[in-house]
Amino acid sequence: MELSDANLQTLTEYLKKTLDPDPAVRRPAEKFLESVEGSQNYPLLLLTLLEKSQENVIKVCASVTFKNYIKRNWRIVEDEPNKICESDRIAIKANIVPLMLSSPEQIQKQLSDAISIIGREDFPQKWPDLLTEMVNRFQSGDFHVINGVLRTAHSLFKRYRHEFKSNELWTEIKLVLDAFALPLTNLFKATIELCSTHANDASALKVLFSSLILIAKLFYSLNFQDLPEFFEDNMETWMTNFHSLLTLDNKLLQTDLVSNAIQFLASVCERPHYKHLFEDQNTLTSICEKVIVPNMEFRAADEEAFEDNSEEYIRRDLEGSDIDTRRRAACDLVRGLCKFFEGPVTGIFSGYVNSMLQEYAKNPSVNWKHKDAAIYLVTSLASKAQTQKHGITQANELVNLTEFFVNHIQPDLKSASVNEFPVLKADGIKYIMIFRNQVSKEQLLVSIPLLINHLQAESIVVHTYAAHALERLFTMRGTNNTTLITAAEMVPFVEVLLTNLFKALTLPGSSENEYIMKAIMRSFSLLQESIIPYIPSVITQLTQKLLAVSKNPSKPHFNHYMFESICLSIRITCKANPDAVGSFEEALFMVFTEILQNDVQEFIPYVFQVMSLLLEMHKNEIPSSYMALFPHLLQPVLWERTGNIPPLVRLLQAYLERGANTIASAAADKIPGLLGVFQKLIASKANDHQGFYLLNSIIEHMPPESVDQYRKQIFILLFQRLQNSKTTKFIKSFLVFINLYCIKYGALALQEIFDSIQPKMFGMVLEKIIIPEIQKVSGQVEKKICAVGITKILTECPPMMDTEYTKLWTPLLQALIGLFELPEDDTIPDEEHFIDIEDTPGYQTAFSQLAFAGKKEHDPVGQMVNNPRIHLAQSLHKLSTACPGRVPSMLSTSLNAEALQYLQGYLQAASVTLL
Repeated sequence: MELSDANLQTLTEYLKKTLDPDPAVRRPAEKFLESVEGSQNYPLLLLTLLEKSQENVIKVCASVTFKNYIKRNWRIVEDEPNKICESDRIAIKANIVPLMLSSPEQIQKQLSDAISIIGREDFPQKWPDLLTEMVNRFQSGDFHVINGVLRTAHSLFKRYRHEFKSNELWTEIKLVLDAFALPLTNLFKATIELCSTHANDASALKVLFSSLILIAKLFYSLNFQDLPEFFEDNMETWMTNFHSLLTLDNKLLQTDLVSNAIQFLASVCERPHYKHLFEDQNTLTSICEKVIVPNMEFRAADEEAFEDNSEEYIRRDLEGSDIDTRRRAACDLVRGLCKFFEGPVTGIFSGYVNSMLQEYAKNPSVNWKHKDAAIYLVTSLASKAQTQKHGITQANELVNLTEFFVNHIQPDLKSASVNEFPVLKADGIKYIMIFRNQVSKEQLLVSIPLLINHLQAESIVVHTYAAHALERLFTMRGTNNTTLITAAEMVPFVEVLLTNLFKALTLPGSSENEYIMKAIMRSFSLLQESIIPYIPSVITQLTQKLLAVSKNPSKPHFNHYMFESICLSIRITCKANPDAVGSFEEALFMVFTEILQNDVQEFIPYVFQVMSLLLEMHKNEIPSSYMALFPHLLQPVLWERTGNIPPLVRLLQAYLERGANTIASAAADKIPGLLGVFQKLIASKANDHQGFYLLNSIIEHMPPESVDQYRKQIFILLFQRLQNSKTTKFIKSFLVFINLYCIKYGALALQEIFDSIQPKMFGMVLEKIIIPEIQKVSGQVEKKICAVGITKILTECPPMMDTEYTKLWTPLLQALIGLFELPEDDTIPDEEHFIDIEDTPGYQTAFSQLAFAGKKEHDPVGQMVNNPRIHLAQSLHKLSTACPGRVPSMLSTSLNAEALQYLQGYLQAASVTLL
């Protein structure tokens, strides 16, 4: 792409379209940008736009697009092409710092992030002048520019706080200190002086103190690993000024920091050496009365959030992200005080709780906030320890939770109207949810129909809490690790539960409510075959929802639980009636086709997993509808996205397991395509194991004659990869593959194919790979494949008995006995820092494994061999019968005593002897 006005104009138009709410306009624009991302000058066009465009919205959009482009493409991944050409890299590094510093704050932050991403990869070796360029800007006197430099420096240097010590790290930190420590110290002194000069100017102080916070963060990062000589020499300057900042009391800097002050009290009262400060009954009473109770009240701001910003209210209240609210701080203070003064504090608050409840009883419609505060106070008092998964795990024994539940929580939830006093309804539901481990199972069973009823409440908070509470109750474990609430106990409520859950998704504000969808998934999982009669209606509603959200996927958790629910519907129904798979395909394929045609990236990995599940349900040949899709699955564009790879491989494996003969006859021309995918995956350190999964399925299921002409080439590719970049993961996969090949085609065929590539290659593989590395293989099925394969090499390969390979026979047997009896070797060489699958850089639609689409572990050896040790003994007996005397003499001369003892145990267990 040329740096021309025409291209700038085109880019502007497409960026505008990416902001359009209509997917029909937005998606093609996103596709266009994706298609030109690899072109030379594309990033420079984005930088030009964000500098010169007249429209602010385009500038911001260009800056975000640029940052995401850098995030996805800057890192150069081994085995993969460089996604940004060198001239663009040089131009970006030459222009980005001045551009970042001259941009408005909104854009500055995006470019600062981009510099940090580039810096992580290129600084200091490939970007030596970055520091000089940044330090020079300290002289500008413009704090907009200075803060931009400080913010960028902070994001570059904060990794020093968690990096492992190494010479490379010390070298880098020394280089940073030489260039940065003195200018930072001078800037610190100058900024402190300016604070005195502008002591009466609130807006100037705000900017200066934001700089001081960043300077303090940088000081922390640069001194984290060790105390550098420079800072040791200048400690007086830093510490004197830090001390003056700690004691500073400027009225203009004071904010409404009530929650922070309470939080401070909470952390102090928990420490044993401050215990004496709180021992006096008057002090305790005063804190309870003047600090805690007033801040427990449901304020106007809470009420507003509850009604108008329910999503934020739920996030703060349920997920605990309201750390800085007064209520949460007061609650923490109660917990802190209860650590040492549980009796007195409980006594003081019991009185308050009773008087609040009496006030409420006098006039509920006016005084409902008193009851809300009382419930919140009881909850704070009773909760000693809490986890997201289990609710309250430790409770204050001085609070009778069941009695409070029966007298004050149940009446609200039993009232005729689910819409009256919504805040109290939400409080009651939350009480059940967090004290679910403290109240009896009987009380929980009484609560379930009440919760189901509240799924119909108009308040988003109330019906969300009801769904969340049901989901939490359904995950509780009883004895024998089974669910506390059983499917049988839920039978009377199945219909109303499913009806109300799906109805709740139609209530205003909850069409993509993740808590409701998670409750649907959990209900299916608990109820199992009880849901079968309702599946036709349920699957219709789920597919309609899927179609609707696929137009614009915006709630990842909701989408995930929706696909999990679809998988559960399929599993539960087809377990009872395998033929029902066809009706699911009928219901889902139309939507799946639309998702694949419109390239809805967020959903494609899910679609592949559900299709794998459906295909694995088929017992006979592959239906034609799947075969029509097969060629499209081999298209390179699908394999470019990291998130697609695991589910696509699994789907191709399902095709091979169920329809290898159909593929061999109807799609014979597609075998090179399959092998092309294998070749691409095997070349990548991150995905080579996926390549082996595919290759193993080809070898196991395809008719031998359809693969014959490609077999030698497959081995040559594997040897090339072994030679160029050998990793432990690759070796483990390679060992499983060659042993599977040996089981499928015979040990002699394995020896012949190795030796046809290069004379004596078979011996080299045995000596350099199989014997020394077999101990690294992990996984029951993998070990079994290797054991059976090696047994075949030992007992069914004539060259092992009468050529130069014979010297490897005993060491190979010794290695096999080691595989059976020694601990697994899980060491990984130091030089191996290959990228884990999760670590691939940049934002890609990540692969999200669906728990309920899980693949059963497949054992290709199956019933052929039940016990590999017995199999070895029987095979050695057979070999010794064919050549009497040879096996015992080979064993007695070179097998070590311990291995021999193990082997005699196998022979005894198999009731055979060696002749």
